[in-house]
Amino acid sequence: MSRVSRVFRRLVPRTLRGRLSLVALTTATLLMTILTVAFNAAMDRHLRHQADDELRNRAAAVATTIDTSGPRVRVLETVNDRLLDANVWTYDGTRPLEKPPSVTADSPLTQAADRLAAQRKHACATVDARGHPPVRLCAQPIPGRHATATVVTALDLTPYRNSADTLLLGSLILDAVMLGCTYVLTRLSVGRALRPVRTMTDQATQWSAVGSDARFSAEDRPAELARLGASLDQLLDRIRTVLRHEQQLTAELSHELRTPLTRIIIELDWLRARPRTDAETRATQEVIAEAAQSIRTICDTLLDDARENALNPATAPGTTDVVPVLDRLLQRLDTPDQVRTSMEPGAPVLAAGVAPALLERILSPLLANAARYARSRVTVSARPVPGAVRIDVVDDGPGVPEAFVGELFQPGRRADTGDGHDGAGLGLPLARRLARAVGGDVSYEPGPAPGARFTVSLPAG
Repeated sequence: MSRVSRVFRRLVPRTLRGRLSLVALTTATLLMTILTVAFNAAMDRHLRHQADDELRNRAAAVATTIDTSGPRVRVLETVNDRLLDANVWTYDGTRPLEKPPSVTADSPLTQAADRLAAQRKHACATVDARGHPPVRLCAQPIPGRHATATVVTALDLTPYRNSADTLLLGSLILDAVMLGCTYVLTRLSVGRALRPVRTMTDQATQWSAVGSDARFSAEDRPAELARLGASLDQLLDRIRTVLRHEQQLTAELSHELRTPLTRIIIELDWLRARPRTDAETRATQEVIAEAAQSIRTICDTLLDDARENALNPATAPGTTDVVPVLDRLLQRLDTPDQVRTSMEPGAPVLAAGVAPALLERILSPLLANAARYARSRVTVSARPVPGAVRIDVVDDGPGVPEAFVGELFQPGRRADTGDGHDGAGLGLPLARRLARAVGGDVSYEPGPAPGARFTVSLPAG
């Protein structure tokens, strides 16, 4: 980038109001320059024609005192002879007869008059001699029967030039005032027009920072601002969705990672509590490795789901045999000593149209809740239904209060926060969201008290 370009970029205003004001000022300057030049050129031409008319009238008055009827040109004496002879040259052909008494024969005016008389036609010229005021000269031939006379009249152009200069100065002052007013009014008008935009920008910035549900109304707004408001509303909706998904992902990761991290911490505490045999150490290492692999699977599953935003239920991401996954989850399920888990016999091979890791993420919160609230028994069953696979998780715990059923799948809601069980109220909403992402669902079915039944329906593989 050249130095001139850098200087030009520094001079250009950074604000839209400044740039629009500069454009308006530049346009007005160009227009006023053209109008001023045209106006002063027209006035100069008008003043020159006015001076020429004055010289022709004076030449016509002098012509009445010249006799060209004889063989030679004669100048008749009149009462106002001295007034008529002022600034007048009279020629017989090219031979001078009379000249103004105030000029000499070799003066620039006399030489210019001689040249005009030699042309023997109507002609004008302007003499701008150094140290002398500008003078306009016009030659007027007076034809006769035997001789031709020529009258050259002169007129001082100083008053006309002064008038032209006064008009030019006045037009320049008027242009400066108009340009100043144009710039000020443009800045005020543009600033007033952009004030709603600035207000909308500040509001959008404030709303986007807190994820507010406030939006811009298109009522009583110009069409341009209404379109801007609609665009900002769409942007705010996307920002709010992103913030909500980010908060949801963070909460889900925190919820899902709590169990494997707790297992790792417990195993490490036991490992440091007393010396272990080689077999116990290997068992502890296997438990830690399994928990670490579970953490990795949880992170990959949730991050992939958040990244791809799997909202199209028409596509089933993979196929999984449900029975082995249920067996594995039940074996790893941490249950109190008095609670027994069982799986009712069903089809030996039951394929669901979901990936194994995703199936585990859907079922894990349901099994963890059932083990947490069950009194003595957790029963899992899986069976095929037309076009889908149905998995039931049943426990014999206190069940879900009827008043809380409507809020059961809302994130962060718990029926009784003081029931002595940990949890953040995120497992069930996560399971339902992941199931619906692949075209399935998670629902609660009230049954005979006590107990709770949660049903998972997934597309068949």
